Amino acid sequence: MSDKLNQLNNLLRKYFQLSLSVSLGLFMFVIFFEPFVVESLGWNDWLLFVAGMSTIIFSLIFIIRVILPLIIYKNLRSYYKPSVLYYINGILLFIVNSLALVFYLHYVGLLEITFYLLFKVFFIAMVAPIVLRLYDLYKRLSENNALLTEEIKYRQKQIESYETDYQNISIQLLSESNKESFELQIANIVSIQSADNYVEILYKEGDSFKKKLIRNTLKNIEQQIMSYSNFLRCHRTCIVNKYFIYKLNREQNKNYISIKDFNEIIPVSIQYLAKLKESI
Repeated sequence: MSDKLNQLNNLLRKYFQLSLSVSLGLFMFVIFFEPFVVESLGWNDWLLFVAGMSTIIFSLIFIIRVILPLIIYKNLRSYYKPSVLYYINGILLFIVNSLALVFYLHYVGLLEITFYLLFKVFFIAMVAPIVLRLYDLYKRLSENNALLTEEIKYRQKQIESYETDYQNISIQLLSESNKESFELQIANIVSIQSADNYVEILYKEGDSFKKKLIRNTLKNIEQQIMSYSNFLRCHRTCIVNKYFIYKLNREQNKNYISIKDFNEIIPVSIQYLAKLKESI
């Protein structure tokens, strides 16, 4: 019982204002454009006549969109997809609106039923299903967009958490003979540059930058760190940690990288430029 009351409350909040807006819109349309002319009615009676028509439209929308889902559609959901139920709902609303307006115009307005009158009735009867369908599509897109936004935020948090853990991993850089090693956290490595028979490791310790030489080739060091995606080859003589890149610059046909809080620059060769831009 409580579930039905909650569902009824949700449907009322969802469709009451919309049903009222559609019926008021039709009221204004009939008042200004006068698709149905009842010559025997004065202005006040004409307003009441059109108000009665709008009330019928409002009531039918309310019944089909709020009452029927609680009674009938619950059993149909096991046989039909939600999209099919929306179309059934729209067709049913169009048929019921058309019949109700024809009877109202003929028996209350005393109008003769003609093909032209039926055409106008069908046109007006189509408005409510179309507006409601557009509203449903808009709400569904809004809900999907909200879900996607939440999913993106969740994934971003996962990535940030992963990157934080990933950066805290320590790596041991070995010399060519494996007799010498230098261990430090990935997050602290700024760049690795070739220096003749050595590689120069630029790393951050606290607020200061320091350098360490290891006897090895840049190619061998690259093999040791290739599984860590934050290291990018930017030049034949240099590998850089992308998290320390402040800016990619170009001056006098030369490309170079500025490092955060560090005065020296790192060269960038053309063959690595495109991949570097994609990564940062």
